Parts: sequence; structure tokens; C-alpha cells
Amino acid sequence: DHNEKHIYVYEEKAIEAVNAALLINRPLLIRGEPGIGKSQLAKAAAAALGRTYIPIMINASMESQDLLWSFDAVARLAEAQIEGALCRTEAERNNARDNLALHKFIKPAPLWTALNWESAEEQDQQTYDKDKSPLPHYFNTDKAKENGVVLLIDEIDKANRSVPNGLLEVLGANRFHPDGLEKPVEVGGIAPLIIITSNEERTLPDAFIRRCLSVKLGLPEGKQQQIDYLVKHAEPNFDLSKPILESAARIVIDDREQANNHSLFPLPGQAEYFDLLRGVAKSTEQDTQKLIETLAQFTSKKHPDFKKEQV
Repeated sequence: DHNEKHIYVYEEKAIEAVNAALLINRPLLIRGEPGIGKSQLAKAAAAALGRTYIPIMINASMESQDLLWSFDAVARLAEAQIEGALCRTEAERNNARDNLALHKFIKPAPLWTALNWESAEEQDQQTYDKDKSPLPHYFNTDKAKENGVVLLIDEIDKANRSVPNGLLEVLGANRFHPDGLEKPVEVGGIAPLIIITSNEERTLPDAFIRRCLSVKLGLPEGKQQQIDYLVKHAEPNFDLSKPILESAARIVIDDREQANNHSLFPLPGQAEYFDLLRGVAKSTEQDTQKLIETLAQFTSKKHPDFKKEQV
């Protein structure tokens, strides 16, 4: 259910890392396995600080410039053809050249918006947009101007290495210079809190890591400590008794241990545990332990080899 709201419980280290990023004015790189709550930390920080939350989900085809600005070459070519057909005098041709200036076809992307809200808004207003497509939702609030922005760059390790390499200047100096603009874009007003997550599926460039603060989130060492961790994070979110929470957590951690022993990744963790509890909370089954064991076959035993071994 996408409408469900969860209370996320974070360890002191995660809170200290966010505060450090605010004090030092550096991006915070959050590492850890999927489903541990990395991206939710950015949303929680935005809520706590009263800031506008802008998420960017990275995909394999994305380039670094896509986070900064977009250039509508197709619209510029179409406008050039129209202007060329209509121009008759020297004055008209000069006016056409002005209309085709590069900066009029540049549209700010989220990282530009996070760095300098007013610059992005001003650029957006003068961008050629024949259809006048609606502005992103985060342009429609004054909260960003008053309190600043929390920008999430989610799963940076899914991108080609050219993406983090292409962000070195903007992350290191809080500025970049789009083609066609006279002046560079620099931080204006409240500096953004930039949170970048990585599932550590791919090694990030050293130069990129040097420009970030870094923290790793994950389950603690030790079986009982992991069970306690899951229960602690579940208690504010599920109206279930502690014995039920502990029983479900024990099954997930047992499955996690076995998956790890057989190198079956990704390992079951907090996301699978919460899925299991969602099913338990919504079911009318009286035998709760049997229900937990039944649901766990599909929530934390996701590998075919794992299932065969459990038969």
C-alpha cells in the first residue's frame, strides 16, 4: 500500500551523520544493503528540518547533466526552421538569433533547483516551452525558499561511472556552468542538504567519495542484536505483540543467516521483515505462528535454491 505511512527509527550514528553534513556543508553518502531505510532517512531529514524534499531516482541510462539541466535541441531546431521561413529583413534575422539563444532552451533539473532556487525559477520562466508544461510540484511551495531543500540522489551505484565523475565540480564547489549561460549557477540562500545512497553494487570513484561524508547503515553484528534491531524498528509501526514481532524477526534472521552461508543475495533484511509483518497484521488467521511461517516462504526465502533446501 503506497499510502501507508511508517515511523522510521534511526540509530544515533545516522542522525549524527546528517548533522555533520549540515555543519560541514558536504553531501552525505549513505551506504548499505537495499531495504535498510537509506532513502527514507532523506525524507525524514526533510520533515525534521521543514525543508522541501526533492528525490532523484538514478537509472542506468541517466547522465550527470540530467541532474543539472536539460537542453531541448528538438524545440530549438523546430523554432529555427520557423524563424528561417518567416525572416525577411536584417532586423527580423537579428531577432531570430536572439530567440534561438542556447539559454532559452535550457530547463533546470533538480540539482540546479536545490542549489539555487531563485536562479532555477528565473531560468524556468524564460525557457522556451511551446506547450507550457506544468512545473514540477516542488516549484509550487515557498518552503524551499524559506528553509532550503533536501535533495536525494538515490542509488548512485546504478549509474555509469561517468555520472559520479560528472558531478565532481558541483559537489565539490557547489557550482556549475551550463552551456549558453553567462554566469555559473552557485548556491543561493540556504545550502541544500544533499543525500546520496548506494547499495554498494558498484564501486564509486575515489574522487567522488572524497567529496562526500560517508556513513554505513545496516543490521548490527550478532543474531540476537539483529532480532532486537528489527523489533525496535517494527514496534512503532505495527499493532502486534512483542512475541509476534520477535517470532517473525527470528525467522527472517535465520533465513538471512542461511542465505549468507550459501551466498544467496540480496540477503533478507528489514524490508522483508516489514512485508512479513504487513501480512500478519492484515490477516484474520488465528494460528499466528503458522501464518508467519507460511508468509516467510515468500518474503524471505526468495531464491529457488533456498526453497528447495527448506523442503
